[in-house]
Amino acid sequence: MVKIAVLASFNMDLVMHVERAPRRGETVQGVFATYLGGKGFNQAVAARRLGAEVAVVGRVGDDEYGRRFLDALDREGIDRRAVVVDREHGTGVATIVVEPDGANTIVQSPRANWAVASDDVTDAAPLLAPADVALLSRETSDVAAVTFAEAMHTAGATVIFNAAPVVDRAVPQPLLRLPHVIVANELETAAVLGIGAPGPGDMGTVVASMHGQGIGGVFVVTFGGRGAGAIEGAREMHVSAFDVPVVDTTGAGDAFCAGLAVALAEGTSIEEALRFASAAGAVACTREGAEPAMPYRTEVEALLAKGVTR
Repeated sequence: MVKIAVLASFNMDLVMHVERAPRRGETVQGVFATYLGGKGFNQAVAARRLGAEVAVVGRVGDDEYGRRFLDALDREGIDRRAVVVDREHGTGVATIVVEPDGANTIVQSPRANWAVASDDVTDAAPLLAPADVALLSRETSDVAAVTFAEAMHTAGATVIFNAAPVVDRAVPQPLLRLPHVIVANELETAAVLGIGAPGPGDMGTVVASMHGQGIGGVFVVTFGGRGAGAIEGAREMHVSAFDVPVVDTTGAGDAFCAGLAVALAEGTSIEEALRFASAAGAVACTREGAEPAMPYRTEVEALLAKGVTR
């Protein structure tokens, strides 16, 4: 069984399903639900359900939300020995508005996620070192992200940096130089590379910007319902999105990243990994919420066998 290490973020998702998003100054009514979420948590759960052994490092608050996350990690069989219970900062929270077509907007308060320290990662290094692939995003502190990327790179893991979410601070250079794979959607790609948001036909612009900034490795761009593209050296590739009934896109990108991580850990090519990841992301769109929507291996394999794309 392959091993995945995740720099985990934990956000309790407070979700409103609405007929339409409110305009500025307007109140609309909707149906409320809560779900466990956070990019790192979602990715860890999805990787585990897709067949990997998973260990996480991160922080939750000393509160009800934090206890629910710890219980969920135990329930999924994820190694949480490196998850710190923060006595000062509460568990992260996200408010999510979901429209009828599954599109969403999110406002997040990271709280304990931003308190993840370099020492947290360093202390967890012996636990994380055996990983084949390491996953991280921008939902924790930058210092923790850099320390994690450096430690896992040194340990010999394939490092995947999910450059999400877009935040009002520059990406630390080590997070562009160390990872073997960078994953971003159109808006995140624009923010990372300083270009206009690319479409599936604009991968040449991505290549030029990567080379101009000295970014090596593989750059993956996700386009939602229009599939995903990747740059590997001089090679460009694209996979189509799977045709599924979209209920809620929350967590789809996290399922994609987990699928990519598991497939690469299992030794597949980038193109094969993209297809597996695309199927994992598609399955996540068919259910409400983040953690409940994370896909199982059997579901992804069934969709791959069906092979219906847009």
